[in-house]
Amino acid sequence: LVRPDGTYDGTLGGHPELDRTAAAEAAALLDAGRTGTVVIGEDGSRCGQPLTLFVESSVPAPRMIVFGAIDFAAALVRVGKFLGYRVTVCDARPVFATGARFPEADEVVVDWPHRYLDSTATDGRTVLCVLTHDAKFDVPLLERALRLPVAYVGAMGSRRTHEDRNRRLREVGVTEIELARLHSPIGLDLGARTPEETALSIGAEIVAVRRGGSGVSLTGAHTPIHHDGPGPVAGRIGSVA
Repeated sequence: LVRPDGTYDGTLGGHPELDRTAAAEAAALLDAGRTGTVVIGEDGSRCGQPLTLFVESSVPAPRMIVFGAIDFAAALVRVGKFLGYRVTVCDARPVFATGARFPEADEVVVDWPHRYLDSTATDGRTVLCVLTHDAKFDVPLLERALRLPVAYVGAMGSRRTHEDRNRRLREVGVTEIELARLHSPIGLDLGARTPEETALSIGAEIVAVRRGGSGVSLTGAHTPIHHDGPGPVAGRIGSVA
């Protein structure tokens, strides 16, 4: 049994290092709410051969909530689904927030973004992507979002928009510590132009933030390839081979 804080009960009957490796390897599946197998290499298994483990997750898939039913949102929905999120699109404008425009979303909600965020369930794995690019939506939404214990809050906009939005957020009482949680302009610097490229940059930043990655190229770098970032997950690990 692996707990949210990374502690675990039970052993696999081998070396203590094997138990630590198994818990770390299982973390990604548990964090995503997926059940499946992971393979520990010969060195990590400490038993002279690779070891395959079955991971049974007892949590649902994490949520991605995309605010703003724009063209970029459709591409982000696809990236979110690919990463294993349950994706919701929310927009106050019914002409844009339709199932026909976002067929791959798990749900499409017509509501004011801040009002929907107040009424829906979030947790420590939830990621919030604000693409509305309009102060009347952004400010009340981000005022709430930055005070929630979610995994990621990002907002689209130019650097000028970012500075103006931060000024407005300060005026409504958002603190500097809360503002520091905001990823804006949203995404990593990939030189993205198209909605698909932009969605990829946002997805990459979410992975980096959640896994503790630096976002730099691995070529020539001396940083770890895999990071053991903690996540609020729980599940069971069983040996199947």
